[in-house]
Formats: sequence, C-alpha cells, structure tokens
Amino acid sequence: MKRIIKKVAVLGSGVMGSRIACHFANIGVQVLLLDIVPKELTPEEQAKGLTLENKNVRNRIVNGHLQAAVTSNPSPLYRKSDARLIQTGNFEDNMKDIATADWTIEVVVENLKIKKLVYDQVEQFRKPGTLISSNTSGIPIHLMAEGRSDDFRKHFLGTHFFNPPRYLKLMEIIPTSETDRGVVDFLLHYGDLYLGKTTVLAKDTPAFIANRVGIFGIMQILKSMEKFGLTIDEVDRITGPIIGRPKSATFRTLDVVGLDTTANVANGLYQAGEQDEAHELFKLPGYLNKMLENKWLGDKTGQGFYKKTKDAKGKTEILTLDLNTMEYGPKQKVKFQSLEVLKPIDDLRKRIQAFSKQEDKAAQFFNETLFGLFQYVSNRIPEISDELYRIDDALRAGFGWELGPFEYWDMLGVRETVQRMTEAGFTPADWVLDMLQHNKESFYIVENGKRRYYDIQSNEYKAIPGAENFIILDNLRGSSVVWKNSGASLIDLGDGILNVEFHTKMNTMGGDVAVALNKGIEIAEKDFRGMVVGSDAANFSAGANVVLIYMYAIEQEYDEINFMIKQFQDSMMRMRYSAIPVVGAPHGLTLGGGCELNLHCDHIQAAAETYMGLVEFGVGLIPGGGGTKEMTLRASEAYEEGDIELNTLKNIYLNIGMAKVSTSAAEAVDLGYIRRSDSITVNNNRLIADAKAQAILLAEAGYTKPVQKTNVKVQGRSGLGMFLTGANAMYTGRYMSEHDLKISHKLAYVMCGGDLSSPTEVSEQYLLDLEREAFLSLTGERKTLERIQSILTTGKPLRN
Repeated sequence: MKRIIKKVAVLGSGVMGSRIACHFANIGVQVLLLDIVPKELTPEEQAKGLTLENKNVRNRIVNGHLQAAVTSNPSPLYRKSDARLIQTGNFEDNMKDIATADWTIEVVVENLKIKKLVYDQVEQFRKPGTLISSNTSGIPIHLMAEGRSDDFRKHFLGTHFFNPPRYLKLMEIIPTSETDRGVVDFLLHYGDLYLGKTTVLAKDTPAFIANRVGIFGIMQILKSMEKFGLTIDEVDRITGPIIGRPKSATFRTLDVVGLDTTANVANGLYQAGEQDEAHELFKLPGYLNKMLENKWLGDKTGQGFYKKTKDAKGKTEILTLDLNTMEYGPKQKVKFQSLEVLKPIDDLRKRIQAFSKQEDKAAQFFNETLFGLFQYVSNRIPEISDELYRIDDALRAGFGWELGPFEYWDMLGVRETVQRMTEAGFTPADWVLDMLQHNKESFYIVENGKRRYYDIQSNEYKAIPGAENFIILDNLRGSSVVWKNSGASLIDLGDGILNVEFHTKMNTMGGDVAVALNKGIEIAEKDFRGMVVGSDAANFSAGANVVLIYMYAIEQEYDEINFMIKQFQDSMMRMRYSAIPVVGAPHGLTLGGGCELNLHCDHIQAAAETYMGLVEFGVGLIPGGGGTKEMTLRASEAYEEGDIELNTLKNIYLNIGMAKVSTSAAEAVDLGYIRRSDSITVNNNRLIADAKAQAILLAEAGYTKPVQKTNVKVQGRSGLGMFLTGANAMYTGRYMSEHDLKISHKLAYVMCGGDLSSPTEVSEQYLLDLEREAFLSLTGERKTLERIQSILTTGKPLRN
C-alpha cells in the first residue's frame, strides 16, 4: 500500500508534543495539535468576563504550549513562519478532526490508564488504515494495544522521538506482534528520509534500546565514581568531548533532562528488570533520592548537580554540588596526568586508545565504565535487538555519542579488551567469545567501501540495511583517495564524481585547502564529470585560518596576506568557472570562507542543520574571499524593473554588517546565502549521497562552462550615500563603535562599486579587487588585530 503523509495529528501539546508538531511543520506537513480543555478560568480570563465555553479559553493550554515552543531557544522550527502549518484545538471539540489525518501520534502523560482513555476517543474518529503511534518512553506498547480493534492494532506501534525532536536524531520504532510489517517498513523509511531521523527498530522491552543502555551507562558511571572517589567536575571532564561524548557529559546532561525524568526511567528498569544482571544497579543512590526530595531537579527548578548564581559583583557563576556534604561550591579545576597526555591528540580513535592505556585514577574509571558497558550491551542481544549495529545507532543518535558501545570496543581491539575485561571481573556474552573463536576479530569491517556488521546468528558479516543510501567517507578513505595533502583529500565517490574533503581543525581553510580545491578541479576536469565539496565532520568549515592572517598582520607581512587572499579568491573563481559542475554540501557551522565557498558552487545541497553566515565583521574585517563580490552580484541579478534596487542591496549589507548566521538551511535561504533553486537534505547521513546525485544531474543535463560576468550592476554614489548616512546615524546613536563605522564604510564602498558617479555595470574581477583592497587595509588596523586576538584567545567577539 502506498502511503503519503499530508497531515499529522499530535495528541498532547507538552514539551514533546509541541516540538514533534513543530518538526513536522519543518518538513511542510500540516499538523493538528490537540490537548485537554482547562477545568477553570485564570484570573486574567475572569477579569475579561470570559467563560469556560469561550474558544480561546478551551484552547488555552494547547496554544500556550505551542507559543512556548515557538519562542524557545534553540528553536524547534527551521523558520518561525512554519508555525502557520500547525492548527490547534482540544480533545473535546476537535478530536473528530483526526479523521483527516494520515498519522495520529499520541504524546500524553506517561500513564497507561490515561492513554487508553485517549485511544477510546481515537477509535471513534480515526479513519481506518491510517497510522496510530505512541511516543511513550517506557510503557510497553502491547499493553496500550489491548482491547483495541483489529485495524487499530494492525496500524499501531511505538514511535519514540528523543527530545528535542529537531536536534536529536533518534526515532525508535517499536512494533507489537500484531503490527503490520508494511507499517513498520514505511515508518523506518519515512523517519529516515523525511524527518531526518536515525530510525532504529526496537523490541517491546523495558525502556527499549537507547534509554535501556543509556541509563545503564549513567548508573554505571555513578557507581564507579563512588568507587574511585571522583567529584562531579572530574566525572564531567572525563565523560565529555574528550571521549567523544557531548559537552554536557554526565551531570550536566542529567540537569538538562531533569533528575525526575532519569529517576523515572531508572525506577522503571529496576521494577521491570528482575532478569537483568544489572538489576541492583538501577536502584537510585541516596544522594539522588535526597535531591528529588529537595526538588533539585536540574534546569527546570534552577538547581541540580549544578547551580547558577551571581557573585557579589553580579557576575554569573556556576556552582557544583558536593555529594558528600550536599552543599554547593565553586567549580574545581580538574587535573589528571592522563588527560594531559590526551590534549595534543586530535583524532578521537587514537585518543581513546591512548586514554585506555593510562594508569591513573581517571583512566581506571574510564576503563571500568567501558568494560561494564561492553558486558551489558553484549548481554542485551538478542533481548533488546537481534543486531548489534542498532544498539550503536541508538546511542549515537539518542545520546549524542560519537561512537556506539561496539564501536568503542572495536577501537580498543575486541580480543585484547575481552582479556582485560576478564581480568577486571567483567564477562562478555558467550557470542562474543564464539565470534573470536571463529577468528572474527571485530564487530564491523569495511569491504569495497561499504561497512558490514557481525551477524550473530549466521556468524558472518552482513551489509547494514539502508546503508546503500549513504556515502560514508571514512569507509572510502582506504581505497578511493585520489590525491591528498595536509589540508584535504580528494576521494572518488564513484560514477564519475570526485569529492574534496577538508581535514584541518574545524575544517578551517588555509593555503593547503586552496591548493586541494584547485587540484580537485584540475583532476575532475580531466578524469571526472563533477565534483562535490563535503565531509563527515561535525562542521563544514569554521572559515579562513585567522591564526595565519593574525601572524602575518602582526609582522606587517601585507604582501603575504595579499597573496593569501588573492589565492583564495582565485580558487573560488576557478571553482565557479570550471568545466565541470561543483556541488557544495554545507552542514553545521559554515562560516566566513566556508560560506564563501558555497556561494561559488553551481549548486548547494545543504543539510537542514546548516548554520551559515559571512561573519568577518566580528573580527574587524569584511568578507574577502569573494563573499562581498558574490552577494553584490546576487543583488544585481535580483533587481527587477520597478524595484527599489537599493532595498535589496541594503538587506545584504545589513546581513554582512551584523554578521548574521542562519539557524537552519531554510533561514539561510531567507538570508540569501542559499538560493531557492538549491536543495536541502533533512537527514545529514544522506548529505554526501544527495550532493553526488545533484552533481550527476547537472553533468547529465549538459553542463557547460559558464563565463565570468562583466555586467554586475553597482549603485555608486547613490548607494554609498545611503549606506554612509545610515552607518553614521548608527554611530551617533551609539549602536556601533568607531571601528564598526570604519568597517561599515569600507563594506559599503565595495558593495557600491566605489566612488562612481552613477549606477554602472562592472566586472566580477573589479569587485574582487576592491574587496581584497578593503580587506587588506583592515588587517593593518590595531583594533582589527585586537578583535582577532579576542576570538583566538577567548572565543568571544570584541566590540572595541
């Protein structure tokens, strides 16, 4: 049966329900969001003379929740205007409207009795054959299906989103024994392609996969922390980014999630898990019960393991809870010899291996928590999953780990780690020992550029289902590298498409990257039919290498700066005017030079989570790698007869001058960094494959090398006068500093084509020369150097 999701009904508008509704609106789906009717009036409603029958009163709860979601930060919406796709109502007046929905998602309170009452209503109005699912995080799915009709049970399952739904990529799909297999397959595909999720098929077991293993991992950390006498600050330092986990590490994560939420899951696992060898581990430690009694639940109550206060001078200070005294004190600096050893190691895999071989208290704690995790996940197969890769997928997508448990284990060496585990008192499941006896040394292997997982039942390696839709550059790096230098690699993606992958820190762009881009064009024009610029890194690029610019500027090596900027400009133009199509694949931070690169691509295939902007103003500069030129050119091309031309240019000028960064790819379209003809990929895992497909489309459509433009319309003095007047007014009103004013003047001069007496058509090279000249002059300003120094030393912009 072919299914099309045109409208979704979300029942329950709390934190999860409202944000699930917003994420469907992000992808253009109509949403009906419902909640209960209030039982009494508020004082404000009474003052207005309203009654409980008034529509605004009846929808007060749902409208309040939706408004709170839309205004929250980070936003659950790609763009605020998409909230128009969400229609609100209540269970009494509008439940009948779910008859128009293709999928109804229940997100009410975690109480089986209440959920069943809601399903009684759903049965009355739901159209047969439509999907119905629950977002429960712990109630067994089969219990909710009891007593329902055959059609309901056939189309019912669990769809467990993780909060916040826009940003956390996991969606667990939990069918019952009666769920139609076609429904399961459809949602696994729909969640991946349309919602951008890592969809994981889970069994109807306590807490499913991610929370089962994730909460175990947290409880194991709490136990080992007590054994080794570590503090909260020490544990969060050890269990954060240094081992490939989120910045929030352990205790900050607990504060964000809410201690009550974590306690509920842990208690549920304790009550339901008598057959679980870790049953006793899920019993809450005394200090956690004390915090629950005190309502120290984390961010939602203003204090948890951490507490934000202000000191005598009014400066914000973060205090840490001492679990021995249950009192808060200043955060302590963490020092371990093993952590010092890890500082210069950028590669996560090498860092994990090095950490595990250290012998101090931090390393012992790290090893014990990993060994406990390895034992636990190996024993959960086949209880919670028949395939090991699903457990890794769930932990990466649901908890933000860079690596799943079996990937960590592979990295340390399975055979060696089993021996170390045994010596430490941890026993892996028998199937792991059986795997090793059959000389299978790892849980994953890469063959012909494709990753395969160890299948326990067949004792063979199998392809991961759905992986054919993804291109993972890590898997190609061993066999498909065409050329590389210290800054980038050229990788053959197959089908005549070459990929340029950066591998500098934060993918910053310096001379090596420029050389690689030019080499990529040279090789692609000769042996390929298209080129993609993209990577699997967390960010596309944080911009140009400002360290190098700063060093040259301090030494007053302006010829070197001029050469570097000219080289970058020429690389952008070479890429834009090559004989093969070039597709940019931006994702994450795409700032400064990273944004400029994409501006010069024939097509952009952007990840939905792309934070793009020309941010040079923040370091006292203007975009100097073709960004100012390109945005001026775009303004020129946007002019239509009858338009007030300066309005288009003014908007671009303000975006650059305010260093605006999009909060999504959709917003980057509104800001003009991404064209409406470009494309957006919701699932970041598909990004390189989608970009490759676009390069093939352009090539097969008969791509022809374009010609540089000589007809870019600039406004001359008429535009310059307007911009200078506006900037001077901002300066007079103390909205900008004197140095801001100077930069604004230079930006206006370039964008208007200089001091021309009237609107004139100029060439791209003319604008590039003006841009480079302005950029170069600003590197000679002391206040610009102060701004660069502030970014490099504190990471914070300086407005001097």
